[in-house]
Amino acid sequence: MLRVQKIPLNDIYVPAARKKTLHPETVRHLAEDIVENGMKTPIQVRHDGKRYVLVEGLHRLEAARWLGETSIDSYLVQARKH
Repeated sequence: MLRVQKIPLNDIYVPAARKKTLHPETVRHLAEDIVENGMKTPIQVRHDGKRYVLVEGLHRLEAARWLGETSIDSYLVQARKH
């Protein structure tokens, strides 16, 4: 069973290929929803031995940054490299 962990935003690496899928308008809408309703689903990260690598939740991660958060609820998962 997955446990939610608070991970500092600065400790999460986003692969360049993932960054290309970012839609700023989606981030803004999601940030507004988070303010009203809270974060509904934690992001997913994997640990590669040195850092946390984003697996799922780019828009949630960027919305948290946009809101000035310093950490985010995350699931630590076992995942292959993209």
